[in-house]
Amino acid sequence: MFRRTSEVSRAPDPHELSAATPAEEDGAGQRRRTRLLWIAGIALLVGLGGGGSYLAYASASEPTQEPTKPKLDTAKIEEGTLTGSRTIPGVLDFAQTRDQASEIAGTLTGTPAAGSTVDHGGVLFSVDNQGVYLFNGALPAWRAFETGMSDGPDVKQLEENLSAAGHFGYTPDEEFDWNTKNAIALWQESTGQAETGRIDLGRVVFSASSVRIADVLASVGDRVGPGIPVVKLSALQQAVTADLKLGDQKLAVLDTPVEIQLPGGTTTTGKITGIGQPTERESNGSKSVVIPITVTLDTPEDAQGIQKANVTVDVPSETREGVLSVPLEALIALPDGGFGVETAHADGTTSKVPVTTGLFAGGRVEVSGEKIKAGMEVVVPGS
Repeated sequence: MFRRTSEVSRAPDPHELSAATPAEEDGAGQRRRTRLLWIAGIALLVGLGGGGSYLAYASASEPTQEPTKPKLDTAKIEEGTLTGSRTIPGVLDFAQTRDQASEIAGTLTGTPAAGSTVDHGGVLFSVDNQGVYLFNGALPAWRAFETGMSDGPDVKQLEENLSAAGHFGYTPDEEFDWNTKNAIALWQESTGQAETGRIDLGRVVFSASSVRIADVLASVGDRVGPGIPVVKLSALQQAVTADLKLGDQKLAVLDTPVEIQLPGGTTTTGKITGIGQPTERESNGSKSVVIPITVTLDTPEDAQGIQKANVTVDVPSETREGVLSVPLEALIALPDGGFGVETAHADGTTSKVPVTTGLFAGGRVEVSGEKIKAGMEVVVPGS
């Protein structure tokens, strides 16, 4: 028979605890230290496990970034006017060049410097130590100004110059009278000439504007006279001269705007201001008939510092209004033949759309097609 025993827990007696032997105390201390180390190890493992779980969770919770799609370079399909052009060679030079001779026979005693400017009232050159003066006017002098001469527009033109110089205080007219003679004498006095009240033919040269001395054609000491060029004159502004083929003569229209390509890649604008008669030119051994044109620059400052240069001129040849166009580089060749454009969509995708091409002009090309309209974006090669 088994006997059930009943044990009652009680608090240990301090005396009993203190009665333990030193050996027992050493054993118990060793067991306590072992237990503490074991608990610390468990805590460390738990801590590491928790930290590892946190890192894994943090890494898993970060969103995965999608690869960035390259941004497309695009341009809009534009609706407007497209203008074609003919490109022709030309020469930029100072305009309206002409040789100026001396109508006074004698010895050349003074010349201006090439490239200098002579304004109205100034001296073009000197013969026998007397100046030849530049006066304002479009009508050339063909006779001397003196008492008894018949009335004429040249007299009025002279009086206008004398009035501008402050020597003639009356209303200019076509009659040479005492007031005209007196004004001439006052002008002669102011310029160091003999006060005769008479102007010999050749003493004044009329020009509608100031002139530039393009070149000096005679040397001081040379004998000069009618028909002997002394200086080459030009306008102060430059112009372009060019030749249109006879077949393109319909493009030669006054005031037509053109583009000019200057040396160094600079582009400027101008207008056709002169159209010559059909002229025969010879080039590379063959002759052809051309239409000479003169182009005046809208902004003469664009050619500042250029004495003379070869240029190209773009003359408008064809105009298409209300057409769609894209940059030339947007045009692509389709696998099945023909041309197309690559349209860009808002979601970053693209589509190849066939187009029919028209006029090529100014770096753009006219396009048409069922699936294109103004404002659509088309892909162009990146820079």
